[in-house]
Amino acid sequence: MRGTFLIFLLFSASVVFGQPKADRRLVQFSGVVVTGDSLEPVPFASILTKGSYRGTISDVYGYFSFVAQAGDTVEFAAVGFKRGSYVIPDSLKESKYSMIHVLMPDTVMLRPLEVYPWPSKEQFREAFMALNLSDNEYQRALKHLNSAEAIQRMENLPPDAGLAAHYQASIDNTRIYNQGMAPTVNLFNPIAWAQFIQAWRSGKLKQQ
Repeated sequence: MRGTFLIFLLFSASVVFGQPKADRRLVQFSGVVVTGDSLEPVPFASILTKGSYRGTISDVYGYFSFVAQAGDTVEFAAVGFKRGSYVIPDSLKESKYSMIHVLMPDTVMLRPLEVYPWPSKEQFREAFMALNLSDNEYQRALKHLNSAEAIQRMENLPPDAGLAAHYQASIDNTRIYNQGMAPTVNLFNPIAWAQFIQAWRSGKLKQQ
């Protein structure tokens, strides 16, 4: 019985706390929330009457509108901005009130953080000085950095799917462009010259 009575009191208090007082004028409170540095709209800002659950959020254009009471303290909050408040005048003669509320950006400077694979610079220095590279690994690294060998490897590699598709698209575009005209002479075609030089180097011309 005591628990039921306590729940009833809590429910009654929440209802009374959330309802507007009847002795003050109801006002259709509306406006736009903008930033203080560029006057851009602040979307999805929280607009809440202090001491109650009445309020709303701004739309994508920063506009808001809800029913409040004259004399209410309205609090504005948004992520990345400092909180603001505004008191609706209690001497209003009309049932509508509009305003433009400015929220100032809230910049939080975080301390820089450096991440190392070793706990300290001293341990990194010791590990680096103790690194033992064999001659084979060093020679292998120099061999991979040889530009002439890299070019030779690139010439001997077969074309991949992307290169083949690009080459076929170029041929199709050339055929469509020259449709109804005399065929293009491959004497000035760099692709044809590249194929000729590659076939000459590989000895395919001698075999033919």
